[in-house]
Amino acid sequence: MPTRSSIMGELENLRKRAKHLVRQHRAGVYTVAARLRLSLPRFAGLTDREVLAAEFALHEAQEVVASELGFTSWSDLKEHPPMPVTDTSAPRLQRANAQVFVTDFPRAMTFYRTLLGFEIAFTYGEPPFYGELRRGDACFNVRHVDKSPFVADVREQEQLLSAYVATTNAKDLFLEFQAAGVDFQERLQLKPWGANEFVVRDPDGNLILFGTPSAQPSRR
Repeated sequence: MPTRSSIMGELENLRKRAKHLVRQHRAGVYTVAARLRLSLPRFAGLTDREVLAAEFALHEAQEVVASELGFTSWSDLKEHPPMPVTDTSAPRLQRANAQVFVTDFPRAMTFYRTLLGFEIAFTYGEPPFYGELRRGDACFNVRHVDKSPFVADVREQEQLLSAYVATTNAKDLFLEFQAAGVDFQERLQLKPWGANEFVVRDPDGNLILFGTPSAQPSRR
């Protein structure tokens, strides 16, 4: 059972985490901007540049840390401090983001936002060259490149996917995209393995597969 000293030690670690967040903000670390927008209402709607140029105090950093841990405030966290982590099991992977390479960043972000219904979590750069897109639990990153890293039509020939997105209802999503005028590399199909899948082609030729996995367990 955690002791009082171990709990106090955990609080001190969280204070250090808040101080580190302040230092990152002062250093202009762009990922901090997205965290502040999510946790502090006064930053909502601001660009990365505006967030990083604004004043940001330690007490606000503590509020961010508390919010990210599921507490309503830093005071709430101090009254009900989290238990020290004692799990010594192997780390568990939580999420992997696909990287989509595009030659026209504004065009790509407009495509994913207006036609595919993704929200822009953040963009970085002046002008922006990197960003994160989210819809539901799906999340992937978009990166500008001056020249596509793919040779000629290799993606079409080899069916090279840039991302696979699982959905609960591939048919309705396909109809939504079809109504929006999305370009399909492959239309909705019931695959031999029982999954309903279709493949979207973005303006840069990236192939994004959307599918509802089979409800039946696989046979070996």
